[in-house]
Amino acid sequence: MTSATVGGTEGYAEQADALVGPMDAVRFADLHRPILPLIPAAPCPVLDIGAGTGRDAAAFAAMGHTVVAVEPTAALRRYAMTRHPSPAIAWLDDSLPHLATLLSRGRQFDLVMLTAVWMHLDAAERQAAMPNLARLTATGGRLSITLRHGPVPAGRRMFDVSATETIALAAEAGLQLVLRLDNQPSQFNRTDVTWTRLAFVKPA
Repeated sequence: MTSATVGGTEGYAEQADALVGPMDAVRFADLHRPILPLIPAAPCPVLDIGAGTGRDAAAFAAMGHTVVAVEPTAALRRYAMTRHPSPAIAWLDDSLPHLATLLSRGRQFDLVMLTAVWMHLDAAERQAAMPNLARLTATGGRLSITLRHGPVPAGRRMFDVSATETIALAAEAGLQLVLRLDNQPSQFNRTDVTWTRLAFVKPA
């Protein structure tokens, strides 16, 4: 299976050139301000799933963290690798819900990020993915997920996922909710789109 056929990536390869500018225009600190206190201060392994243009991966690397950036859309991954050629970032072609390549490496991460990713998975995929995210999160580590609410852009595959469902799936996988913020505004000035931000911890 090529990256262009991965479920949930529809439309991104075709629109990559148009997407990179708006994606990169959003500042890491502005987008992730609510979870900045949850990011470890000491250098640690970070996993960025659906890393896109590499904006967040580069920010984590600049903080001193080592990052595995997973991006299944080849056009975005190539752009990100060129724009952010940091030795602290390892780029990986893998995809949810199974993340088979990543899981085969047996690594765990102190911070796992899914920003604007979870809404691309259908119900069965979300149920299959959450235990894998828990396996990738180290004991005491945090998992951050954003949920999109609003109309689906043409040519994209998205689902309106509830916070209640996501919290329940996380609890079943052994993750505890530590942050929930509803009705967060769009960073692209879309009044018809809001976001929910969730953060979990994997207890000892």
